Amino acid sequence: MGKLERIAARQDRAAGRGPTRRGVLLTGLGSAFMFGFAREASAAQTYPQNASLPGNGAFEPTVWCSVGPDGVVNVNIIRAEMGQHVGTALARIIADEMEADWDKVRITYVDTDPKWGLMVTGGSWSVWMTWDVFRQAGAAARTVLVEEGAKLLGTSPANCIARNGRVIAGSRSVSFGDIVSHARPTRSFSPDEMAKLPLKPASERRLIGKDVKALDIPAKTDGTAIYGIDAKLEGMVYARPKLPPTRYGSKVVSVDDSEAKKIKGYIRYIVLNDPSDTVPGWVAVLASTYPAAIRATDALKVTWTPGKTANVSEKDIIEHGRKQIAEKTGGSCVFNDDGVDEAFASAKHVFERTYTCASVLHYQLEPMNALARQQDGKWEIHCGNQWQSLFLPVIAKALQVKETDVVMRSYLLGGGFGRRLNGDYAVPAALISKELGGKPVKLILTRSDDMQFDSFRSPSIQTVRVAMDDQKALKGWQHHASAGWPTGVMASAFMEKGADGKPYDQFAIAGADHWYDVGPMRVRALDNDLADATFRPGWLRSVSSGWTPWAHEAFLDELAHELGHDPVEFRISLLTAKGRNAGKAPDSVGGATRQANVLKRLVEKCGYGKAQLPKDTAIGIATTFGQERAMPTWTAGAVQVHVDRKTGVVTCQKIWLVLDAGTIVDPDGAMAQTEGGALWGLSMALFENTEIENGNVRDRNLNTYTPLRITDIPEMDIEFVDSTEKPMGLGEPGVTTIGAAIANGVFNAVGVRLRHQPIRPADVLKGLSEKKPA
Repeated sequence: MGKLERIAARQDRAAGRGPTRRGVLLTGLGSAFMFGFAREASAAQTYPQNASLPGNGAFEPTVWCSVGPDGVVNVNIIRAEMGQHVGTALARIIADEMEADWDKVRITYVDTDPKWGLMVTGGSWSVWMTWDVFRQAGAAARTVLVEEGAKLLGTSPANCIARNGRVIAGSRSVSFGDIVSHARPTRSFSPDEMAKLPLKPASERRLIGKDVKALDIPAKTDGTAIYGIDAKLEGMVYARPKLPPTRYGSKVVSVDDSEAKKIKGYIRYIVLNDPSDTVPGWVAVLASTYPAAIRATDALKVTWTPGKTANVSEKDIIEHGRKQIAEKTGGSCVFNDDGVDEAFASAKHVFERTYTCASVLHYQLEPMNALARQQDGKWEIHCGNQWQSLFLPVIAKALQVKETDVVMRSYLLGGGFGRRLNGDYAVPAALISKELGGKPVKLILTRSDDMQFDSFRSPSIQTVRVAMDDQKALKGWQHHASAGWPTGVMASAFMEKGADGKPYDQFAIAGADHWYDVGPMRVRALDNDLADATFRPGWLRSVSSGWTPWAHEAFLDELAHELGHDPVEFRISLLTAKGRNAGKAPDSVGGATRQANVLKRLVEKCGYGKAQLPKDTAIGIATTFGQERAMPTWTAGAVQVHVDRKTGVVTCQKIWLVLDAGTIVDPDGAMAQTEGGALWGLSMALFENTEIENGNVRDRNLNTYTPLRITDIPEMDIEFVDSTEKPMGLGEPGVTTIGAAIANGVFNAVGVRLRHQPIRPADVLKGLSEKKPA
């Protein structure tokens, strides 16, 4: 069973059902099964806006695209657009394969419907997951258009080619639009026929990997693009929540709205009863305007009985994880090779280090919002969301209706970064609307509400150990990681099973399951249940790959210095591409060899070990494989840092990244994604974090939460390896190496090892004061 089939099966398990049409369609993604004529999509937004779209008489060879009588090609996009121009990237896969005229390509971000299969935008999956099926869809369209165009031209398909929206036979040609108008094609294909369709070789691609204009830029720059927070319906009222003292377990004792009644526009309050247990203890305030809702909520007085985690702190969660690691039982092992225990029992030397990371908030530009109503017997939820397939069933459970009675209308996202994979904010909007008999209600969280309600990155603790013989050769490896499990909390059926048969959250351990040859290996993921009980752990850009390489690559540097090896040469010597590290088609061809290659190229670019740098300035390096072992984006990163010995301030002066992500579909998007990811990694390494105090996050706005500012942005040099292999993800790999590279750079600059992220000036000064004189 391939990865896409496993995802489909987990989707069905998550919903508590056996194989369904949705599951069958999903399963077919990897084998070109999702093909045929579907009913018209209920489209939410199309770009470019106000464009002519195919209407009656359109040729729809697949559910993914159509060609209108005017030659306009519309591509249906089921991924969420949150600034990464995913529609442009995906549309060009179909358009290139079918030889469409890019100027006539349109994209539609569609609403939920079972025919789309799994609607999720995360894990850097979008291009990787869509590549095969969209190429097949484009080939199907091209095949039919060439066949029908040949008939109109009075020749055979063998004498025709498709180019730029036309079928050409020598000096004569006919446009796609005329073919649809006159030939009215209706051919469909069986799965076997689909599998045999010829695909263009890489050498003939005219859109993939080339510079083209992004399709949604005009609307985003002239203000006509519609985000979830822009959604309006006639007769709607506004709502803001009064949040309880703990995420779980709080119970409303009393509500006093005497002061709220003095606010002009205040309507009423509602104590929410949530059968899905997504927003327990919530009180919602309704008003005729949003400013009134803000003021009335502030004025409302609510007394709660808090949940059992009201006194939990960040330190408590980290120490709980430390105890979990110390226990030999518990958790699930991604790798649990024979011989690990024997290697450590007989070791002459054991090298061990522990690393921690703080809680991190999403802080996306657009706060959480949702607009809900009941219309013609259907519940509509208007919002931007990254995982509609996950939360549509939860909304249905909250409303106590069938899933088929709920539809999520798609809007652009003003930032997601994993926060909107969790659709918890849609539930209260639906519940409020139900209380009002289906009347449209728009729920908007203020910035402080948004931060308190964030589904944030869990604090984490990791211990890495290596066993060595008397010659200090590596004989065994252990990596233990404890953190809250977002997948375990929100989508447990999607979790993988480890080598020991126990389920684990792959998004709380990915990155530790590395490609180095270090002898028998045990990689153990531990669910920090205290974290899970205190808040709702969330997926945040690069998820565990934002913190597992922090430990792994900092540890490798420490180990190399301990053994007297050059850290780069040491890494390369371990990237042997043997056994499970050899890689396999189609996703990890070349295995660890490709990781070694990006590291070698990085060293050439940055001058590591050769550059003459000022005092207290140095380069640090790290390498990993992007998001997941099953779909690796081979990544090597270097940073040049300067450490101020007087203040402890670490300044990142330059970042270098070399990535092998296979075929680069959208070069401009790939660069932007990688730049943004690198800066996010820098922000988490040096600037931003919050702490859990009294069961809640400490920081509620930018006066105390301090992400990277524009004045802190370093020079960046990013390179993608030329490749014709299957495209992997690029939304998140830029994050992954930066933290460890900075820690390693600080050591190279001033000899201080730092094992907590973010690195603060006080930590540096403490390390300098404790450092033994040379």
